[in-house]
Amino acid sequence: MRVVAQLDGTLVDPEAPLLRPDDYSVQRGDGVFETIFVVNRRTRELGPHLARLARSAQLLGMPPVDIPAWERVGQVVIDAWPWDTHPEMGLKLIYTRGAEYGDGSPTGFAMGIPIPDSTIDKRRNGVAALTLDRGYGTDLTERAPWLLLGAKTLSYAVNMAATRYAQEHGAEEVIFTASDGTVLEGPTSTVVIAKDRTLVTTPPPLGILEGTTQAALFRAAEAAGWKTKVEPITVPELSEADGLWCVSSVRLITRVHTLNGEPLRDFSDLHKEVTSLYEAVYA
Repeated sequence: MRVVAQLDGTLVDPEAPLLRPDDYSVQRGDGVFETIFVVNRRTRELGPHLARLARSAQLLGMPPVDIPAWERVGQVVIDAWPWDTHPEMGLKLIYTRGAEYGDGSPTGFAMGIPIPDSTIDKRRNGVAALTLDRGYGTDLTERAPWLLLGAKTLSYAVNMAATRYAQEHGAEEVIFTASDGTVLEGPTSTVVIAKDRTLVTTPPPLGILEGTTQAALFRAAEAAGWKTKVEPITVPELSEADGLWCVSSVRLITRVHTLNGEPLRDFSDLHKEVTSLYEAVYA
């Protein structure tokens, strides 16, 4: 079950070819994307996702993102989705540099995809995670902006390789670290810990993607009287924290119950509270 629409709003057959063989996304992974969670026709954090899409495209030197056009094509996919049978959807927005031998125009399309059972299982039961060295320091974003560490690009080969490595070693999730041991992010998630009624996440300038779901969670927590901090986190703090989560748009607030093969303390009640804070935003 998929629904696909081109940026002009035209629905297309999801089984039919859509990209040219010389599209830069196929040849080089040269493009950006976002995945937005939609529940019963209601998008979550659409504005922040579109703003991040625009920032990512700007970092790649692509033509500016036409926000109203993406809003319209997203609605086309939402309207065509079978909500009676699939109450949740992942809305993917894909924007590439276009064809290498084309007229210079970028390529854009939106795709609605079902939420896999494995993703729902991780939401419910949590995950085991491994910390893996990403191989660079926390100052790399400033020293080497051409590495696009703050952009959500289509070049996800390393992230997927890390995920496969984790699966081969008995885990479902990865928490990347910098060369000095500072916590960065997951391949497709933002890391959040709880310490004494304070939620903490890593600063994006250290070389991670700014999290849309994490930002929504922090707003909800602050409204409920929690404190929030954006500051460096060390690997030992992950195990010492009152709670540890990998947060993403579709997997939502996913509890980490095991880290590097060692079970963490049971924080089921805290997990329920934090999840409830987030879900209350969209009630």
